[in-house]
Order: sequence, then C-alpha cells, then structure tokens
Amino acid sequence: MAVLAKTKLTSYERRPAASRHARFSSRGASLGIRSAGTPELIEQLEAGFPFDTLRKFEANSGMASAVLISVLGIPERTLARRRSAGRLAPEESERLLRISSVFEKAVELFDDDVASAVQWLTTSKKALGGETPLRYAKTEPGAREVENLIGRLEYGVFS
Repeated sequence: MAVLAKTKLTSYERRPAASRHARFSSRGASLGIRSAGTPELIEQLEAGFPFDTLRKFEANSGMASAVLISVLGIPERTLARRRSAGRLAPEESERLLRISSVFEKAVELFDDDVASAVQWLTTSKKALGGETPLRYAKTEPGAREVENLIGRLEYGVFS
C-alpha cells in the first residue's frame, strides 16, 4: 500500500508505506521474555510460559493467530483452557520459543524489517522441498534446517 504525499509543487508522488522494524536483543525477546541466561530460560520453559507470551509474539510478528496456533499444534479447546489457566504447557512453550527463534533470525536476515521476514517465512522455498519455513520449523530438525538456510542466505551461499 502506498501513501500519496503532497510536495511543494502540489504534485503527488508515491511513497512506500512505512514498514515496521524491530530488533530483538536476546533469544525469546519477541515473546517478551527477559532471561539472564539458559538456566533461567529452562526454568521458564519447565514451568510453561504465561499465556501472554503468545499474545506478545502475535503482536511483535504481526502473524495471524490462526497461523500461529496451527504451527504450534494447539487445538482450539486446549487453547481456550490455556487462556483460562493463564499458562501454556511446557511442550507448547518450547514450540513457541522455537518458532520465535526462527522468526527473530529471519527479522535479523531482513535488517529488522518484520514484514519482509514474515513474508519470507510464509512463502514456500525450493530449498525446503516446497514447504514454507514457518511450517518446516514445526519440528526441531526442521527449525535447525530453516536456521541453516537463513545462515546460508546471510553469507550469500546459493540455496
């Protein structure tokens, strides 16, 4: 979507709409998690993240809730129970952290441009057998492969 801007000469020129930029300083930052290190992160995972971390990730990524829930593999009724309990299960928290880590690496690849990162994550890639990086990252080995692909792209390796 472009924005029309009026100049001094009363002509109109097209300017691209402002894109959202974000920089995530640490692993899990897109979830709103503040951890001092791996031991604290493990403790948080074992307890299960607060339900709010899912909402914060939705807000930071701009991804549709339905897409995220599908990738995380949480059925609607379970999601409703988690919402009322206020906490995700440990395995759901771990999947959310995995997806957020891939998202954060993609944002970094696209120089902090969130929209470009989300578009890349939701577009099928030949290097991933025609699957989208987001869907491919549903499993730990798939997430590692997406991270490897991001690393290859960062260094200009043909993929």
